[in-house]
Amino acid sequence: MRTITRGAAARALGAVLLLGVGATAHAQRAVDLDAATITDINTALDAGTLTSVQLVTRYLARIATYDQRGPAIHAVIARNPQALEIARALDVERKTKGRRSPLHGIPIVLKDNYDTRDLPTTGGSVLLEGYIPARDAVLVQRLRDAGAIVIAKVNMSEFASSGAYSSLGGQTRNPHDLAYSPSGSSGGTGAAIAAAFAQFGLGTDTGGSIRGPATVNGIVALKPTHGLLSRTGIIPLALSFDTGGPMARSVTDIAIALGAMTGVDAADTATRRSEGHAERDYTTYLQPDALKGARIGIARDFTGFDTEVDWVVESSLTAMRKAGATIVEVRFPKWMLEAKDAWYTAVRFPEFPPQIADYLRNTPAAYPKTLADMIERSRGLSSISANGTAPNASRWAKFVNELASGTTDDFRYRSVRDHALPMMRAVVNGVLSANQLDAIVYPTQSVKPERIDVTGGSTAPDPMNIANLTGFPDLIVPAGFSDNRLPIGISFLGTAWSEPRLIALGYSFEQLTRARRRPVTTPALPGEAIVLR
Repeated sequence: MRTITRGAAARALGAVLLLGVGATAHAQRAVDLDAATITDINTALDAGTLTSVQLVTRYLARIATYDQRGPAIHAVIARNPQALEIARALDVERKTKGRRSPLHGIPIVLKDNYDTRDLPTTGGSVLLEGYIPARDAVLVQRLRDAGAIVIAKVNMSEFASSGAYSSLGGQTRNPHDLAYSPSGSSGGTGAAIAAAFAQFGLGTDTGGSIRGPATVNGIVALKPTHGLLSRTGIIPLALSFDTGGPMARSVTDIAIALGAMTGVDAADTATRRSEGHAERDYTTYLQPDALKGARIGIARDFTGFDTEVDWVVESSLTAMRKAGATIVEVRFPKWMLEAKDAWYTAVRFPEFPPQIADYLRNTPAAYPKTLADMIERSRGLSSISANGTAPNASRWAKFVNELASGTTDDFRYRSVRDHALPMMRAVVNGVLSANQLDAIVYPTQSVKPERIDVTGGSTAPDPMNIANLTGFPDLIVPAGFSDNRLPIGISFLGTAWSEPRLIALGYSFEQLTRARRRPVTTPALPGEAIVLR
């Protein structure tokens, strides 16, 4: 008879616990939580080696370990106390009725400008502290209907503008290096997803606010075509440019999340344009060989400003060529590049005062109702409060500029909206068409990430608002790292409604390069790996 030592018995018991009831050691196949896609998680859920309760518990453990303690990322602004209860109900539903969708029991986080009927929606501001809307934003409701579990609201640039800081949530830090910014305005979502606090999250993008945080936190993200996704129930910044969008650690998860959110919303007239273009399943475009035969433009207007960024870009282009893509050098007209930032401001600033007033009309009487009210109240907040909230002078000062920027009846606003923006769409479409391009790529940021304590910022050109000014989609995929080990991303820009092609190209690039890495400050916790069978 074979004798089993106490140590061997303990190791055997640990293996059984890891594998789950009914699994055997020779059949074990596991993946890190950080690397698991929604497809992987559904494999484990279907196999019975994982439950949604266990998955939520693992993500909540990471938040508890790394957000307020340890590296103190400060991404989470409010946790959902009902998350585990919801997960239990969804586990029962899965067993008795089957799963609603691939998102059944999947934990997500939301930028704190998405309305949630069970958690405060503040825009990161003490001016809206404690406000709980009557209903969910349309995108939130669609995700919940698909079975997703909102486990937290995350910090953001206050009212979606300026740096990754808010008067309510304070400073969020980049999990790759705590001295660096996670960028704004969706910095809380970017940091939370990079640190694996949830499977995916939602951000919003008006002038690069999904894509900046994606590149500097080393994750995947999509700024969709304007009108593909509803904005109802999202605190506005400038509706001519505003859009929500998914942020994740893989192109696979972006494709799955996107399909659950599309569809016309009667309350958002922009979504009517998506009829005939929106799809419910983008996973069919996850094609590893999509780069073969593709024609990709490289926008040279945005290289040459940072040797380390350029090195990553050239390495990426080399990889695309080896995969069978043809790389075409392109440039945008100089006059467009010189004018685009002024055009952006000419629309963005005048739209905020009336649009934020429309949103605030639905809040209780205790909250401000206009931008003028917000300015008046902010001027009475000059000290740190008992619960730790603090002034956000840089954002509050911008309130004054927004209020004084003119109206949407002003000729300066209307001339840009009605003439400059269509002209810009024509130019970008022209570059794509004339060169027969599937997409244009560029470094999402022309220079490597910045430290939190740096003021003034870079003078390098910002390519990101081209997608906002045109309304075109832009997919960000991790491409590499700078010398000081900060992520660098690459953008795939296409014409309107080209999300399927961008997802295919981005997935092909992701599978070829596999450039994403786990942040050094938020390592794996014991026992959090996902056993697939």
